[in-house]
Amino acid sequence: MTTPFPPPGAARPRRSWLAGIAALAAAASLTACGSGGGSGTTLDLSAPLPDKVPSATVIRIGDPSIQAIVQASGLDRKLTDAGVKVQWANISGGPQSIQAFRGNKLDCAAVADIPSLFAAWTGTSTRIVFQSVTVDPLKYPTYALGVAPGATVTSLADLRGKKVAYSSGQAQGALVLRVLQKAGLTQKDVNLVDLTSTGDSYMTALGSRAVDVAPLGFQQVGVYQGKYPGATTIPTGIRDDASTLYCLTKAVQDAAKAAALKVYVGIRTEALLWQNTHPDGYAKAYLEDSQGLSPANARAYLAVSGQRGIPATWDNAQTRLQQTADLLATEQGHPKLDVGTLVDRRFEKVEAAAAGPDLVTGDAS
Repeated sequence: MTTPFPPPGAARPRRSWLAGIAALAAAASLTACGSGGGSGTTLDLSAPLPDKVPSATVIRIGDPSIQAIVQASGLDRKLTDAGVKVQWANISGGPQSIQAFRGNKLDCAAVADIPSLFAAWTGTSTRIVFQSVTVDPLKYPTYALGVAPGATVTSLADLRGKKVAYSSGQAQGALVLRVLQKAGLTQKDVNLVDLTSTGDSYMTALGSRAVDVAPLGFQQVGVYQGKYPGATTIPTGIRDDASTLYCLTKAVQDAAKAAALKVYVGIRTEALLWQNTHPDGYAKAYLEDSQGLSPANARAYLAVSGQRGIPATWDNAQTRLQQTADLLATEQGHPKLDVGTLVDRRFEKVEAAAAGPDLVTGDAS
């Protein structure tokens, strides 16, 4: 299988990003700017979401793929017509978004589910306002386990005694713990190697035999196997398709921003459904023009990505998030956390209404 390397990222030091976030906290509190484009009117978290967006309302969002879709599909006109001004930020993922939240430079960001947990554990209050899933999550996984050339790993049971790349504050770290749990192993049964996953760091570690096993984005698999003769992968067998938009709680509590986010969530829903029905347009607007993939690599990316779905209910996603929070609390020593405090389910109905009949149910939700 020929698959493209995902968008490149700069290498980071070999340490958990949590330490960096904690170190930045004091400085961020001194350099924070105003909330930007809000009303200053506080909205209770249990109050209905406002329908009318006040003029001059701005929401600052790190959502690069949706930004490209919105602009390519013409959905940006709907934002304008609703009076919503989006200040786009080229930010995604937990480390960048939490740092931006702490500096009060961002209202919302697109992430998996893990960042909302670590935001809470590091003192940043956020709320999830959007959930999407992969329609066939086990057929189209986000990750596979890369196996170093020469390492004998053909099943999860073979992980015993192996060196496994691990980043405690990233989705890959949570995935490793879930894989060990599925295999009936503990952290003591393997040698966890602390290594932040950015760019090709995990592929390089595998190729140099610094580790025996590392989670790889499924789109990296073809590149990895092509670059390192003898490289193999095995499936995790773990559902890993969580995809959210989370926001600073104070942004959701601002009445003007809450109204704008209500509009944005509906349009974001339409954007994901447009992505499903316009794969060529999505590939051109985001994968090629924004991320620099070749047309061939963009097509290969789509072939292993599957379609996105809007869940009819957030019940299953919240249950999975709670299970992950409980696992991380046990395995990493974090406080117990009720994830219900991290999810703003007022937006669940907004999302469902925007999707109309195009909702997914059952195992896909």
